[in-house]
Amino acid sequence: MKTAQEIHNIPTREREIVFAQEMVNIGRITLSPLILEEDVPLIHDWVNRDYAKYWMMQNTSLEDVHREYERLLTYSEIFIGAVNGKPSFLMEKYKTSDEVIGKHYRVESGDYGMHILVAPADKPITNFTWYIFRFIMTFLFTDERVKRVVVEPDERNHKIHGLNRRAGFEYERTVKLPHKTACLAFCNYEQFSQAIKNQP
Repeated sequence: MKTAQEIHNIPTREREIVFAQEMVNIGRITLSPLILEEDVPLIHDWVNRDYAKYWMMQNTSLEDVHREYERLLTYSEIFIGAVNGKPSFLMEKYKTSDEVIGKHYRVESGDYGMHILVAPADKPITNFTWYIFRFIMTFLFTDERVKRVVVEPDERNHKIHGLNRRAGFEYERTVKLPHKTACLAFCNYEQFSQAIKNQP
């Protein structure tokens, strides 16, 4: 299993790229499928940072993280995103009917959920997380199966609420999940397109 430093140094060309976009403010963003054995050390580093507390994987071992992502891969699509060749975020995409949130609302055909974890910044870039968020939403809606994106962030996670609303998500209500009290929110393509109009 490779170390986090070794993962940082893997050139993007060695990984399959499923989606890419140039953004004027930060450069080229690419999305590649998770390579479990290679990426676990990097993810382990990220999820154990203080800023990732809402990911609920702090104080986990490499083996814990490997086991969890092995489980998630049984029903989710998981990607590592890179900015100008450097791994910079993790994204999980799944049918809401396959997750616990699907038991708390009336699931419609084409409902997909997503989770995002952005890497700790070496050098802060204004609106960096927003650019990543917008890139991910754009990617999701390139999939004709995705009619609506459903999210269930922790009600205390005010930073992600701001990003969700900026991207056009409409908040419906809070729901009690086994591990958190979550805010249930929805966004379709039309809402997203309208929300990002005239935004950087």
